[in-house]
Amino acid sequence: MKKQFYFLIFFTYILAMTSPVQAQQTRLTGTITDPETHQPLVGASVAVKGKITGTVTNGNGKFELSTSVPSTLVISMIGYERQEIYVQSADPLTIGLKETTADLNQVVVSASRIEESSLRTPVTIEKMDARAIQQAPAATMFESLNSLKGVDMVTSGLTLRQVNTRGFNSIGNSRFLQLTDGVDNQSAGLGFPAGSFFGVSDLDVESIELIPGAASALYGPAAFNGLLMTKTKSPFDYQGLIVQQKIGINHVNDPNGGGAKPFSETAIRYAKAFNNRFAFKLNASYIKGTDWYATDYTDIDPNTPSEKRGAANPGKNSLNIYGDEVASTLPGIGRVSRTGYYEKDVTTYDVYSFKANAAVHYRISDKLEAIYQINFNQGTANYTSSSRNMLRDFRFTQQRVELKGANFFVRAYAVAENSQNAYNTRSLGQFINRTWVKDLSGNVVPIGKADATWFERYGAAYNGKINGIAPQNHDVARTFADDGRVLPGTAAFESAKDKYSHLYGLEGAGVLSLCKMYHVEGLYDFTPHFSWLSVQAGGNIRYYDMNTNGTLFDDKINKVRVKEYGAFLQASKTLFEEKLKLMVSGRFDKNQNFAGNFTPRASAVYSPTNNHHIRVSYQTGFRNPTVVDQYIKLNVGPLILLGGAPSNSVGLNAYENSFTAASVGAFGAAFGQETAAGTPFPQAVAKHKDKLVKSNVPYIRPEQLQAFEIGYKGVLNNKLLFDVSYYHGKYTNFLINQVVIRPNTANVVLADGTVNPAAAQEILSTTTRQTFQLYTNAADKVSTNGASGGITALLAKGYRLGANATWAQFNILDANPNNVPAFNTPKWKTNVTFSNARLTDKVGFSIAWHWQDAFQWYGTFTENRPGLVPAYSLIDAQVSYKLPKLKSIVKVGASNLGNNYVVQAFGSPAVGGLYYVSLTFDELLR
Repeated sequence: MKKQFYFLIFFTYILAMTSPVQAQQTRLTGTITDPETHQPLVGASVAVKGKITGTVTNGNGKFELSTSVPSTLVISMIGYERQEIYVQSADPLTIGLKETTADLNQVVVSASRIEESSLRTPVTIEKMDARAIQQAPAATMFESLNSLKGVDMVTSGLTLRQVNTRGFNSIGNSRFLQLTDGVDNQSAGLGFPAGSFFGVSDLDVESIELIPGAASALYGPAAFNGLLMTKTKSPFDYQGLIVQQKIGINHVNDPNGGGAKPFSETAIRYAKAFNNRFAFKLNASYIKGTDWYATDYTDIDPNTPSEKRGAANPGKNSLNIYGDEVASTLPGIGRVSRTGYYEKDVTTYDVYSFKANAAVHYRISDKLEAIYQINFNQGTANYTSSSRNMLRDFRFTQQRVELKGANFFVRAYAVAENSQNAYNTRSLGQFINRTWVKDLSGNVVPIGKADATWFERYGAAYNGKINGIAPQNHDVARTFADDGRVLPGTAAFESAKDKYSHLYGLEGAGVLSLCKMYHVEGLYDFTPHFSWLSVQAGGNIRYYDMNTNGTLFDDKINKVRVKEYGAFLQASKTLFEEKLKLMVSGRFDKNQNFAGNFTPRASAVYSPTNNHHIRVSYQTGFRNPTVVDQYIKLNVGPLILLGGAPSNSVGLNAYENSFTAASVGAFGAAFGQETAAGTPFPQAVAKHKDKLVKSNVPYIRPEQLQAFEIGYKGVLNNKLLFDVSYYHGKYTNFLINQVVIRPNTANVVLADGTVNPAAAQEILSTTTRQTFQLYTNAADKVSTNGASGGITALLAKGYRLGANATWAQFNILDANPNNVPAFNTPKWKTNVTFSNARLTDKVGFSIAWHWQDAFQWYGTFTENRPGLVPAYSLIDAQVSYKLPKLKSIVKVGASNLGNNYVVQAFGSPAVGGLYYVSLTFDELLR
């Protein structure tokens, strides 16, 4: 509450200290119509060029606003051509807008951080406006992104989807930046933007822009793989009440049973402006449904030969069963794993997502506007990372204060999360498994002895040491070891589940995070001050304040706080009668733990005519390790996870004084053979100690990318849009983990550089050594190639056809596969859409076909062992019907119409069809 108070003080200060300076004002009035139907256009935007003054037309197509004359009015509306009208008097205006091919030449902002034609952007960009989002055959705005070329969509659950571009995909993708009104959608504790889980109501989205590929030169380290920018609707331009109710079903004919489940979404938006000076808006949406089930029970145990894996394997490790990861090799028996629990027993499939937003806008003058906005998100989602995690009642709050003019903005925002009910389902299964184990006398043992005791019972039963138990039978031995096992649905099971999902660290499976992030940034466009050059400059400061109460970081006493800052400069120039546009930009970023990083970008766009544009660009990108990568200090029993910031390992000697895990394994095996042959202990150590290798693990540093891109965008006969591109990228310094083993007291090498025998002796015992998993980088280099092509055709009678295809190739070169993150993207993927928003004056439709080929998915959930994501094809469709008298639209649609259960990441759930009906009431109280 203190932080919120400071925000309000700052906001009030802005209003109080800024004096409005107004020229002589004239009230302009007019009517906007469709010249073909002569019908008034409701909700058309009327803005004054070069100022922030503007309004929208009312239910009769009329507008009025106060401004100085002469002025230039900019008239725009979704689906109509943008017009500029020079006004010299206060005479009433009558303006007709023509329907447009706006999809073929839209105005975009994110490619260069200034307004420009989408045909002449220096890099590849995709855009969807509010009309396209509304007409998309998708249940949600986020899902509609799946039709854009180059997009990889990964579904962790019903309320959680992630997007990525150009490979190196992961479910928790920290390489891709998501902004909403300029505010980072990243969770500080999770370390990545949580996709559809956080954000604003779909009703408040004005447009989305997507840049595939590096955008670090303008947006900093988080935009390593690309950028998704969402712009919400201004309460000045979009007034009135919108109410939407959506109902549907999923899990139709689900092979896992249970029958169809209901799905619902309720959304509301209200905005009001007063005297074109003050405006506010309120938004809320609530989604509720049954999550998709993760039920892949493939045996992935790495210590069992592939031909012996399966249901009959006593050492099986099933993908979506948790607790069976705990395994041991029993003498004379072989590898045996504990009996685990199905995911459905340790998670919650009743999920929801609540999003609320409020904003106030005050126009201090016709060139200056102040904004305060707060976004609140809370929900439950299943998320796949190194485990399947239940993000239960996860809260995410954003606050923004902004002062903006026609050519600048200053923005400050804070992001806070509250995770006190989330938990790790794999860990939860293991903890429940340790609550009921009995020794051979029938007594329940302490939790710390449970696993060893269970294996002791199993071995005793299998070897015929228990009266009445048939020997040499794995099923019988497992039944005996499982005596007393708490079963799902019982009071004992639910009690254990509740207890250990709320205990943190080594005591339980709970996830505690009260982390925050603060960000201040600004941009100024100097172009109005130059007649021959376009120049923009900007910068930012970011501050992370982490709080996990010692469960993830060593932050009970030593607070984990990270500062970083950056600044960029961009200049562009048009030559040869504006046929050639040259642009260069450079950005410098500094994190307190790393050396400064400079990321340049250079581009050229050649336009021989107004409809044909060829672009080439050189781009660079970098990614700072997340705060978790830098500062995690988590003892997970067998080892300590240790982040790579130098200050995080002070006094532990993990980076400075340790052996590589591989060399310790080789030394241990040779030593064991030697002592088994009768060699005395000291001689065996001395003989094989030189097999030990001192580790040389560098502290963590940013990842790097260099990319070259060439593309063409052209329009033929104002009916066909072509967009093709090719890119080549080179990557270095990939973030990896490396396991090392440190002797507790001795130095690993002597003064002469040889291995210390005392250190070798300590390494042989788990009580005199410590194992660490260090966060570091690999020196290996890899490259990628990719191409995409798309066509949009505006056909007769309002029909529209779009098609695109994307090809991606990963070249590992001479790199060690263990040092490179998984590419995780299909080689080919395609989309085809066919639609007509005005099939009749009341009926519209849209249909989309998606296909992608099979590929191997590598993820931390399976310890980076591959799992097949099969090729799949699916169809989305919707039909809409307008009810003009009720000012409403009925939409009937289906995501995955054929109900094909598809998996988008190995270990994540199979996603089937979602069938829905929505009713939207618009233009109310306008």
